[in-house]
Amino acid sequence: MNRIAESELILNPDGSIYHLKLKPENIADDIIVVGDPGRVPTISAYFDKLEFKQSNREIVTHTGYIGNKRITVLSTGMGTDNLDIVINELDAIVNIDLEKRIPKLEHKALNIIRLGTSGAMQEDIPVGTYVMSSHGIGLDGLLRFYAAGNEVEDTELTHAFLTETNWPADLPKAYIVSGSASLMEKMKKGYVSGMTATAPGFFGPQGRVLRLPLAYPDLNDRISAFSYQGLRITNFEMETSALYGLSKALGHNAMTVCAIIANRLRKEYAKDYKPSVTALIEDLLEKLAH
Repeated sequence: MNRIAESELILNPDGSIYHLKLKPENIADDIIVVGDPGRVPTISAYFDKLEFKQSNREIVTHTGYIGNKRITVLSTGMGTDNLDIVINELDAIVNIDLEKRIPKLEHKALNIIRLGTSGAMQEDIPVGTYVMSSHGIGLDGLLRFYAAGNEVEDTELTHAFLTETNWPADLPKAYIVSGSASLMEKMKKGYVSGMTATAPGFFGPQGRVLRLPLAYPDLNDRISAFSYQGLRITNFEMETSALYGLSKALGHNAMTVCAIIANRLRKEYAKDYKPSVTALIEDLLEKLAH
């Protein structure tokens, strides 16, 4: 088995993985990922026992217990590029012998749940709704850099999306990956289910206009109008496609649930969405702990 070079698997002097600054013993099998570093202590405040804390750049990690359930909460920052770092390094921590720099013979699967905020793409999804992502639609192109992308992509659904939206040839070729059926079955109560579009930016890629005009002003209309065998696109955000694609390719279970804080079609925005996010945190932790 080939040893992974220092330039590919970068470790800190203490033996921890480079960006996350974590070792295998620092993380639980069940991991909640959030974009905002400030949301990590908000969630870990519910822990009965906090055993580990680490921070590096925008990545903050807290691991602890609710009763006998060990849980890690970790911030990723915003965007699929950050998820590329986080998911690959989490996998390396549990599935690569960091000292020998070779993959372990026994694979370990993590349960990775993204808790976030998002904007609805359907008029009948009001602010305050909780949306669980059945699929991540990657408008970012990230998974196209990996050979395993072809194995985990829902090619039939992707083809339908590209065809029905008349997807522009000069934009990254979209891909669609489903979330973990087992995690979603466990968590689904109280959540609306639908496909989540993941954009490589907050403004133009999500159809927002400040001073720069859009190359495809009707793209959001095409996206929100798409449906396939009862599936429709419920919301827009910036992380789920990378989470689903990389997790499935690496053999982990992943799901996303977002509090809807805006409705793009109604032009509505919740000025105070913190109570909604707090309620989602409490609901998710209760489901994880039991």
